[in-house]
Amino acid sequence: MDCANKVPSACLRNDMTDLLAIVDIGKSNAKLSLVEAPSLRTLWSVKRANETVESSGLRQLDVVRIEQWLLAMFELAPLPLKRRVSVIVPLAHGAAAVLIDERGEIVAAPDYEDPLFDGRDPDYEQARDAFASTYSPRLPRGLNLARQWFFLERNRPELFTKVAHALLYPQYWAWRLCGVMASEVTSLGCHTDLWCPQQKTFSSLVQQRQWQRLLRPLRFAGETLGTITPDLASRTGLNPGCRVSCGIHDSNASYLEHLLSSSPQRAGFCVISSGTWTVTMAHGAQLSVLRAERDMLAGVDAYSSPVCTARFMGGREYQTIAQSETPPDAKALAAVLHRKIFALPSFAAGGPFPEATGTFVGERALPGTQCASLATLYVALMSDLSMDLLRAGGEVFLDGPLACNPFFGPLLAAWRPDDRVFARDDREGCNGAAAYLGGFAYRAVEAPVPLVPSSLPGLAQYRQAWRRLLPEVRE
Repeated sequence: MDCANKVPSACLRNDMTDLLAIVDIGKSNAKLSLVEAPSLRTLWSVKRANETVESSGLRQLDVVRIEQWLLAMFELAPLPLKRRVSVIVPLAHGAAAVLIDERGEIVAAPDYEDPLFDGRDPDYEQARDAFASTYSPRLPRGLNLARQWFFLERNRPELFTKVAHALLYPQYWAWRLCGVMASEVTSLGCHTDLWCPQQKTFSSLVQQRQWQRLLRPLRFAGETLGTITPDLASRTGLNPGCRVSCGIHDSNASYLEHLLSSSPQRAGFCVISSGTWTVTMAHGAQLSVLRAERDMLAGVDAYSSPVCTARFMGGREYQTIAQSETPPDAKALAAVLHRKIFALPSFAAGGPFPEATGTFVGERALPGTQCASLATLYVALMSDLSMDLLRAGGEVFLDGPLACNPFFGPLLAAWRPDDRVFARDDREGCNGAAAYLGGFAYRAVEAPVPLVPSSLPGLAQYRQAWRRLLPEVRE
């Protein structure tokens, strides 16, 4: 399929005054951006840190306060801008769904990091489909969405029996904005144990548990679900005719941005989407390379096609190693390389070394710039390893916070001389894909020039030494 020619059901908009609002609910932060559709420039943007709450004996996503903040930010947005918003496009992180009762009240919004979901449940292990069917590895805690539901069904029946609707996280926000429920495949196929990407159908686990009754009909990520509710229009000053798109999994929005601009002549390309998770998605990679024990999986793109993926919790691990907001610098980076100081996985759940505990080799009492430099080296090495595991290469596109780290991309480029590495402004990384999903004619953000590889001495030797120190992975 030529994806660039596939137009969402919403009619194309060519009014040069139109803006779109991107509601991006990540694991760590929530963000609202107003974007000029023709130029893809971000005209206004606000962000907040997310928290979790304890409720009904569960750790839950704080969807109530996120929504309160979101509405307040729509109210505060400059009136001349928000009156021009013609569509809202929700993006949200994976492994999350909000469970709703028949009256439309929230039953639960489980947080996938809740320790209650950890540990091996023999009944669940027996019930879940084989990796060869779902390409969804066994992940810790509630990172397999079906594990959350299985746990609640078995251990909290007083909650689960109330559930009438399970809304995947982007579609939850679409529902809150327009009142229409739907499901969408990028979140459904995001290491959930719920979906078989090759067959494009629910897993046998879903059918056994009859969970399909909880899921609303599948809609394309760019399909218009409806217009904003009258209450939302009245409260915020948004145009009452403002449309709401179905929405998409956040990392898949990064991938779609580059899929749309790809051509049949282009060889494989790779997208490294960063945030709480660093997610490497390899276009054209073969499913046969995926290894469950390495936290490799088949994601599903907006057109229901499987995408070979490797991931680790790069944002969380970077914070753990860096210990502060101090940025890296060239002198500190050179010092870490020269003194052969290494960070070894893993400093957070998931990733290709799931049973390893993060450790350091060499000096540990480092100044802030060297801690940040060590963290930058670590996430660059892990991203380089992810690409090797996927046998990925060609053009490499960096999106998210890592694209703004001045050393991450050049390090990756130095270790991958046969590839070309590009970085895009974090503020506008998904704007083209979001505009497309909002019903505008696709227009690629101006392509940056390839990054110049780092020339720091000792990089090749450092990479070799780090790889020799890596822990073994249990098959």
